[in-house]
Amino acid sequence: MTQQLPQVPSTEPELTGVRNFRDVGGLPTADSRRVRQGRLFRSGHLAHASDTDAAFLSSLGLHTIFDFRNDADKALEGPDIELPGVRNVNIPLTDPADGAEFWKMVRDGNLDQLRSILADGKAAGRMSASYRVIIKHRTAEHSRVLHALAEDSVPALMHCAAGKDRAGLSIAVTLLALGVERDAIEADYLESNAAHRRYKVHRSDNSPAAMSPEVMELLGPLFDARAEYLAAAFDTITQTWGTTDRYLEEGLKVTPEVRERLRARLLD
Repeated sequence: MTQQLPQVPSTEPELTGVRNFRDVGGLPTADSRRVRQGRLFRSGHLAHASDTDAAFLSSLGLHTIFDFRNDADKALEGPDIELPGVRNVNIPLTDPADGAEFWKMVRDGNLDQLRSILADGKAAGRMSASYRVIIKHRTAEHSRVLHALAEDSVPALMHCAAGKDRAGLSIAVTLLALGVERDAIEADYLESNAAHRRYKVHRSDNSPAAMSPEVMELLGPLFDARAEYLAAAFDTITQTWGTTDRYLEEGLKVTPEVRERLRARLLD
C-alpha cells in the first residue's frame, strides 16, 4: 500500500513557465531520518521560465542544475535559462535517435497510426521498457550524479522535459542511496500526476480531432506517472544486482563512504 507523504512545509510556488517543481525534502528513511528541506528539488525543463520563476529559482541557493534532456529535447523546447552563479550540467539519459520515429508519430500521427503504436497496452509497455533500459544501461550517468551530490553539488535541481521519467528515475536512485523507503519514493513519484504538474501534450495538428478523447486516451500512458513504471525500475535492480546495496556499490560504484557523504549533505 502506498504511504502518504509526510505533512511538511512546502516550497512550491505558482511557477508560470516551469511545471512539476517540488522540493523532495521531508521524505522518510528506513532509519527514521528525513531528507532535508531545501537541498534537493525536481521539475520539468526550465526553458520557458518567466522572470518571476527565475527570481524564485535564484532564491533557492542552487549549486547545480542537472538537465537530463538530450539534444532533440533541447531543440524542441529550448535551452534552460541561465541562473547567475548556478552550474548547469547536462547528462542526457536517452539518445536523440532513441524512438525518434515513435515520438514523431506521437506528435504528427493520425488516429490509425496512433492506434498501431499505442493501443492494447503497447504505450505502457514502452514506458516500462524505457525505465528498465535507463536503470540497467545508464549506470555511469547515475553514478556521476551521486558522486557530484556527495562532493559539492548541493543544493541541486534535477529535471528532464516533463520532470517525470528521467528526472523521476534520477531522484528515485538518489533517494535509494539515502535509504528512503520505497513506498515514500513511489508516493513522491506519483505526485507528477497532479493536474497542475502534468506536461502539456504537443501535437502538430491542433484540431479537435488531433486532441480527441480517443487520441488523449491513447497518449495517456506516455504522460502518466504510473506505479508499474517505477516498479519496472526496481525489479530491474533486483533482477540484475540482487539488492539495492549491490546496485549502488557494483552498478554505480557508490561506496559506503560516498553514501555517508550523501546522507550527511542531504539528510536531517
